[in-house]
Amino acid sequence: MDRLLLKDKLQTVPTRPGVYLMKDRQGEVIYVGKAINLRNRVRSYFHASAEHSPKLRRMVDKITDLDFIVTDSEIEALILECNLIKEHRPRYNVRLKDDKRYPYIKITWQEDYPRIYVTRRMERGGARYFGPFTAVWAVHQTLDMLRRLFPYLTCKREITGQDKRACLYYHIARCAGPCIGAVSKEEYRALIKRICLFLEGKAEEIVADLQAQMTSAAEDLNFEQAAGLRNQIKAVERVTERQKIVLAAGKDQDVIALAREDGAACVQVFFIRQGKLIGREYFVLDGTAEEDSAQIVASFVKQFYDEAAYVPPEILLPTEIEEARIIEAWLRDKRGSKVRLHVPQRGRKRELVQMAAENAVETLASLRAQWLVDEGRSVEALAQLQEHLGLEEAPTRIEGYDISNIQGQAATGSMVVFVKGLPRKSDYRRFRIRTVEGADDYAMMKEVLRRRFKRAIERGADEEGKPGEVKRANVWTILPDLMMVDGGKGQLNAALEVLEEYGLKRQVPAVGLAKEREEIFLPGRSEPLVLPRDSQGLYLLQRIRDEAHRFAIGYHRKLRARNSLASILEEIPGIGPRRRQALLKHFGSIEAIRQASVEELAAAKGMTRKAAEMVRENL
Repeated sequence: MDRLLLKDKLQTVPTRPGVYLMKDRQGEVIYVGKAINLRNRVRSYFHASAEHSPKLRRMVDKITDLDFIVTDSEIEALILECNLIKEHRPRYNVRLKDDKRYPYIKITWQEDYPRIYVTRRMERGGARYFGPFTAVWAVHQTLDMLRRLFPYLTCKREITGQDKRACLYYHIARCAGPCIGAVSKEEYRALIKRICLFLEGKAEEIVADLQAQMTSAAEDLNFEQAAGLRNQIKAVERVTERQKIVLAAGKDQDVIALAREDGAACVQVFFIRQGKLIGREYFVLDGTAEEDSAQIVASFVKQFYDEAAYVPPEILLPTEIEEARIIEAWLRDKRGSKVRLHVPQRGRKRELVQMAAENAVETLASLRAQWLVDEGRSVEALAQLQEHLGLEEAPTRIEGYDISNIQGQAATGSMVVFVKGLPRKSDYRRFRIRTVEGADDYAMMKEVLRRRFKRAIERGADEEGKPGEVKRANVWTILPDLMMVDGGKGQLNAALEVLEEYGLKRQVPAVGLAKEREEIFLPGRSEPLVLPRDSQGLYLLQRIRDEAHRFAIGYHRKLRARNSLASILEEIPGIGPRRRQALLKHFGSIEAIRQASVEELAAAKGMTRKAAEMVRENL
């Protein structure tokens, strides 16, 4: 759409609340916004104004089309805006840097014997969630500590309380043993409730409850039980005494602060529950270079609380934000009661914001130092590879390939991409082997590379055939400066054969990296190249090789799990091909299906409660 047609389209934009999507020449969404009056807001972008920032002027120059979605209210527009930013990740929006879901602790409270595990997806169904965490290791660390305090079950067996014997975890005090009736359903749910209270920062309630039970056990002369409760009280107190009391009033609050430097931005969040600082997390943001701090904070608040498991009654901010009123109304709907966005000017609350800001500054400085070290090492590694491999230039773009299969079954291939020494995961691609039967790794590698470079040739020719049209570079059409295959001479010769087929042997340098002695095989050389063990160039090739292996084997395991799951589901009465496919698509793994409740199973497309009960019974 040219600018004239765009001008005509601007006349059709309604005056109602809604969301607008700005698009570039390739049809890619480059900005998502919301407005009370769509027409006024959208047209304001195209008025000549000195108030437009350089970033905004650059964006407007790229706009060739727009879409809009009308909503019934400004709150609906805000929710839709959050969802569309997550979906499209527009380059001119402020957005959370990580394009993944953050891990949460999930407690299946709707089940008779609730289970606890890590998930990245929150769903309706009665479960309780705690988080988010920015690092999955922090989640597992928390769960390990909780299991020592409150030995919850981790097995997948159906709990009847009538099993003849318990597993090892019961004997080492890592499970309460509901399977053998060592605790009743009510007692086990009480244990899980304590875990929920602990994660909410309500340790005093846990200690009070345990002390009451200890007193009762002592009065009944059950001294062994009383001693166990006493030890549990001491363990809880040891853990919670590390939580810093920051507010005497005992309120629930989140404290948000921002640090910025050279276009980078980091937000620190303090989680205060019952007046205690129980945890903190940091989040890195993209698209912040030319935005003011208030806009960055507002964008973070919307994106963070869109998926947050818990919204406190008060959120402390470092600066006033323009959309405070509508965001408060939106958060009130999520929480079910009043939520206040507050910018403290003095007192203890102001000190908390300043403390969070200091932590944000330190975190950003640490991250920047890490980024600079990584960048310096990458430059050194690329220079070493250029020298040792005899390349004309340092290999800016390196592609790594690997194959994964077991006796030819569920065979997969991977393509990983490193640009300037760092992984570019958006360019990763995976392949399901289609034409090779049996365990022939060389043939599988050829298939993967043929598919990759066939697309390079075909799509490159397609783009050349459209002169005058500006197109965004396609992953397939960008040839690597260096191609590395996992393996020795055999794998390298397979790769060279494919490059020869497509006339790319001179354009794309290729090497093979063998695992056993970390030898690098080059075309036309009988002896492998061995780099020093402390070579940054070798480290980079190893990292690419390991990443290609990880990516290939991950897909291989997923296919094996799907095949295994399909065969298991085939044996369940009432589960035909359509329901089997729906379950696979909805849950993705046998583990997820086994953990799902009857209600969650019944929610899958084409499923009924009776069919869900059959799945639950058979699995």
